[in-house]
Amino acid sequence: MYKPPRTMSLFIAAVLAAVTFLSGCAADLKAPVGKSQGASIDQQRRAVSLYVDAAMLNDLEEYEKAAQKLDAALQIDPLFVLAWSLKGEVCEALGLYSESADAYEQATNLDPWSFKDFMNLGRTAQKLGQVARAARAYGAACQLESGDYDCHVSMARCYRDLGDQDSALTFAEKARQINADKAEPELIIGDILEARGDHTGAQAAYGRAAELEGHQPRITVPMAASHLRAGNFEVAKEMLLAALEREPTNAMAHQYLGYAWLKLKDVDQAIASYELASQIEPGDWMARKGLGVAYILKATQGQDEALRTKGLSQWRRSLEINPQQPELHALYERYAGHQAVSP
Repeated sequence: MYKPPRTMSLFIAAVLAAVTFLSGCAADLKAPVGKSQGASIDQQRRAVSLYVDAAMLNDLEEYEKAAQKLDAALQIDPLFVLAWSLKGEVCEALGLYSESADAYEQATNLDPWSFKDFMNLGRTAQKLGQVARAARAYGAACQLESGDYDCHVSMARCYRDLGDQDSALTFAEKARQINADKAEPELIIGDILEARGDHTGAQAAYGRAAELEGHQPRITVPMAASHLRAGNFEVAKEMLLAALEREPTNAMAHQYLGYAWLKLKDVDQAIASYELASQIEPGDWMARKGLGVAYILKATQGQDEALRTKGLSQWRRSLEINPQQPELHALYERYAGHQAVSP
């Protein structure tokens, strides 16, 4: 989070005192009939004083103390927009993302023209996994700043994650128009085309992203996955090995590499890759499923009961993590000879 120098913050705080007084008056005019008409002038001054203290504490990274000052200011003047906005920042710094998002949302309710607060609300909502809420916030930000790259690429990510591929593509292409030098829109477009089964188009988009940013694992790993789905196992293997040279602890790369080795009929290498993926991400049910397949294949080749037991153990663990795998349940029953783990 950007923090201005302390001397600058003191100057800003002095200016904000006057601005906040005026904004408080404006809030009074906008308050609905039957609701509180806001704080008195004296109350606003006390709230502003607490806000200034909170801003200084925030600059000093005394976040808990800053939060206490802001709560006191908002108790006096609940319509104090800047205090809600700063509370969002402070709570975010404390890792209190739910409280942070609620504070940013309150700021946007009071000031629906605050681009910054809508963007901050979108970011914290994403951290909470509230993708639809994030999309609404980013959508409002895009309406306020139609030429802003960040809000458009953020909208594209949200729609991609929500499964609305058409909307995701629209915003990704708009982001690319705004800034053609960024790799992120191409990466998102690649993900969308891959989800549609257009492996060639996806690989071209990932390739453009790599040209802009270099062959970073965040680009080459999904590109390799596209090649795996297209049946280009050798190409995928080489890409994944290159990605792991850059990022040895990339669990997804190890998982995909395990699948590539299986398809290339090198079971020992597949076991090694899947085991690494499972060690890095113990909760990766797909890696454990693949590891179980590799163990069972090797057990079948050598009639090795110990390997068969290992394979069944990995399948059982995969089903414990994600019970919704009917095909794996059937395989487990077939090889174990008894009822699989219940879904």
